[in-house]
Amino acid sequence: MKVEERKGLRTWIEINTESIDGNYRKFRSMVPEETKICSVVKSNAYGHFLIDFSKRMEKNGVDHLAVDTILEGLRLRREGVGIPIMVLGYTLPEMFSEASDNDISITVSGWDTLNRITERDHSGRFKIHLKFDTGMNRQGFREEEVSDVLKTLREKNGHGVVIEGIYTHLADAKDPTERMITEEQIKTFQRVRDAFTNAGLDPLVHVCATAGAINYPEAHFDMVRIGIGMYGLWPSDRTREFASDRLDLERVLSWKTVVSDVKEASAGSGIGYGFTERVERDSRFAVLPVGYWHGYCRSLSSRSSVLIRGKRAKVLGLISMDIMMVDVTDIQNIKVGDEVTLIGVDGKEEISPEELAFMAGTTNYEIVTRINPLIKKFYR
Repeated sequence: MKVEERKGLRTWIEINTESIDGNYRKFRSMVPEETKICSVVKSNAYGHFLIDFSKRMEKNGVDHLAVDTILEGLRLRREGVGIPIMVLGYTLPEMFSEASDNDISITVSGWDTLNRITERDHSGRFKIHLKFDTGMNRQGFREEEVSDVLKTLREKNGHGVVIEGIYTHLADAKDPTERMITEEQIKTFQRVRDAFTNAGLDPLVHVCATAGAINYPEAHFDMVRIGIGMYGLWPSDRTREFASDRLDLERVLSWKTVVSDVKEASAGSGIGYGFTERVERDSRFAVLPVGYWHGYCRSLSSRSSVLIRGKRAKVLGLISMDIMMVDVTDIQNIKVGDEVTLIGVDGKEEISPEELAFMAGTTNYEIVTRINPLIKKFYR
């Protein structure tokens, strides 16, 4: 990126729109033509910026968007997004009318929410997706509660409630070599679906998130929910090993910063708070104006690397709230203002969210999602 384009910015995110489009086309060709695709854009689009990512998906022709909160859905409506939106997380009762008025579907996964919905008269069409717990032990009604759910909907249903969909979440779909748990969940959900069919209802049926969509094509049903995969990231190493020969995902996010200072330290000098690391030789290090407030995990202290001039520079000492140091002893001609890659490619080197996640003891989901949402993002 040209310096004048990022004027005034110490750190920024670059989003490759061609990679977004390519990932969508790959998932579109992977599922049956009649199966809808829901792009999961919850939690600020996994750190990729809710508004721009959602608009890009709408432009691509995605069928649905899924958010975590009604507030995310309302923001998308204010920004002019017109395609169907569903809320995956809990919706407070005082927000029901907002959902109905803005044509946003909500998840109903427990009796308190179901009773509150069915005991009131809704003006207009109030769309809901009923979630069933088929073994993950998280959100959802149990299979044995299906008849009571149907009875409640039939006897107490207020005017305007529409059962738009029913769904579940698979607990272990990321490992295609261990199929017993997932296959049992799918069978359980099929019985739930049959109960709705026998009751004369025909809701949208969806089971698979990214891993399920890749590893269990028999469970694509009416819609798949693609989250992490749409950002070009794999839901697990096992899934990548299983499917990378037929599905070439392209990571869409790069994270950059700049060198703010270049300093020297003699052998044995401590670096940063607490002197948790001491250099073993006379060294040069670069100071970067990024820290854990920006979303760069403190647990990466003295472990991870960044890229400068196409070479790796190891993080030295503790990562501070707004500052980190990296060893540039072996990189020539480093100067203040040089571009630094925290996630992405520089020359022949690459630093991926998976690499950082391994070092931090977490997942690629957390690495990208916890990037500070205030950081400027460029869709290019």
